[in-house]
Amino acid sequence: MRSDGSNDEVIVGVDWPWQEPSVLLIEDDPGDALLVEELVLDGAPGLRLDWVRSLAEASEHLAVTVPDCVLLDLHLPDAQGLEALERIRRRTDHVAIVVLTGLDQEQTGLAAVAAGAQDYLVKGRVEPELFGRAIRYAIQRKHAERTSAALQASNMRAQENARLERGLLPTPLLRGRSVVDVVARYRPGRAHALLGGDFYDVVQDSDGTVHAVIGDVSGHGPDEAATGVALRLAWRTLVLSGVTGDRQLRLLEQVLLAERTGRQTFATVTSLVLHPGRRRARVLRAGHPGMLLRSDAGLAWVEVPGGPALGFLPGRAEWPVHELDMPEGCGLLVFTDGLFEGRVGTNPRRLGEQGLVEVARAIDVEDPEWFVDELIGRVESLAGATGGLDDDVAILYLRWIRDRRAQDDNR
Repeated sequence: MRSDGSNDEVIVGVDWPWQEPSVLLIEDDPGDALLVEELVLDGAPGLRLDWVRSLAEASEHLAVTVPDCVLLDLHLPDAQGLEALERIRRRTDHVAIVVLTGLDQEQTGLAAVAAGAQDYLVKGRVEPELFGRAIRYAIQRKHAERTSAALQASNMRAQENARLERGLLPTPLLRGRSVVDVVARYRPGRAHALLGGDFYDVVQDSDGTVHAVIGDVSGHGPDEAATGVALRLAWRTLVLSGVTGDRQLRLLEQVLLAERTGRQTFATVTSLVLHPGRRRARVLRAGHPGMLLRSDAGLAWVEVPGGPALGFLPGRAEWPVHELDMPEGCGLLVFTDGLFEGRVGTNPRRLGEQGLVEVARAIDVEDPEWFVDELIGRVESLAGATGGLDDDVAILYLRWIRDRRAQDDNR
């Protein structure tokens, strides 16, 4: 047992094993090995013990069977001192390690615990009733360490996810008097713990002109999310610098080519410029899905002419600018393809564009936020039987504010 007598502490929150633990004894001295076998018989009769004489034999054993605990002598034919501990930890860091030391080597035992062992036992001072307890507590400590490490890694992933979310899904930059209602939503797909590459942004100039973008970088994971952040930041910088139209998309494609980690990575984008004075929207579409146009006349799917996704034809693509009428009170819903690619019920058929239109037309709600939330809720409900939406979903809904004119409305 340890010299400080702290084996009596209880580790809370770790499941007690249902069966007696298995222990691998690494000891070259047959006499010491016999003493350990007697301790097992007297103090832990259900414990399963295997014995090997060297680290080489231990490596062969560990390649076949992973025990709950390794009982390690620090003086072996092929390793001495803490070297033996380090080699075992490199071979398998998932098991508890209890070091065996001599009567005059307690400092070595303490050093072994500092180097990663869960405990140490002094040969000749171990009572049978404490031996089994020391082994079980060492196993619990290892389980607790692994649980703590997993929790820390989870917290770090959550923090990184939050940073990526702030970069991908910013607060709209609205300067001057608001001329549009802006509703932005994001839903992660069921299979993705981290954000994908979906992104959006909105910037309103002081004269009331509204710029908006929505995009989707192919793939999922931190690399795709980071690429999406780079594209979103580049887009806002270009807008604030007065760069719009197809030149904007060409520069965004250059950013994509510089930031992507693989040649197969591409990004779909829809870029919008809404002019309150003319009640029109200029639309550029790079491989992105169509939009939903919602007005007093009803709801319609709109898919304006466009070009390929960014990265498909580097330096050679063309993206025509399309003018879209948006009368007062009209709303435009742009989104990534995860909104309509979910499965419908237990049927393998996907919702699809027409299915999304039918769902949206059935929602008789005027308020923009209620409309968007109801649409997402109904789509998620349809996909519920198969576990939810497969892909991430980003949504922007832009609607002219009724009975409020920009200063140049009558020009």
